[in-house]
Amino acid sequence: MARYIDEILQPGERVLYSTNAHWIFYFPAIVAWIVALAFLVLMPQATADGLRVLSLIAAGVVALAALYWTIKGWFHRFTTETDVTNLRVVHKTGFIKRRTFEMALDKVESVDVDQSILGRILNYGDVTIRGVGEGIEKITTVDSPLAFRSSITTR
Repeated sequence: MARYIDEILQPGERVLYSTNAHWIFYFPAIVAWIVALAFLVLMPQATADGLRVLSLIAAGVVALAALYWTIKGWFHRFTTETDVTNLRVVHKTGFIKRRTFEMALDKVESVDVDQSILGRILNYGDVTIRGVGEGIEKITTVDSPLAFRSSITTR
């Protein structure tokens, strides 16, 4: 399956920077996998058979939730594209229900980056693009938001 940006490039247009949603979308799945593993590790420590069965059931339920969050995070990252070309900024989310945002670089008024402390440590954040006559677009949980902003503002 081709990337969305490759399908919409105009003649003479080239991609300068590409980024994606940060891996933090996997965080709920990572925590759930650790909890499921903890239930499995603690299962042999249980003295009663009923506790062992309960621990195994709990591990299975948490593992199913972890699998759901893993697939959900992967699908979100797979269906999200954020690119800067020499002419415009393009952001696409969704697979069947697609939402796109495009803004010409000469219409970009400002680019704001909002990072939490964890975002600074793990290098992710929200980017708000304000356009002249184009409105405001917020792109959440962008990987390397400062590099993304620089690719927009540096010409």
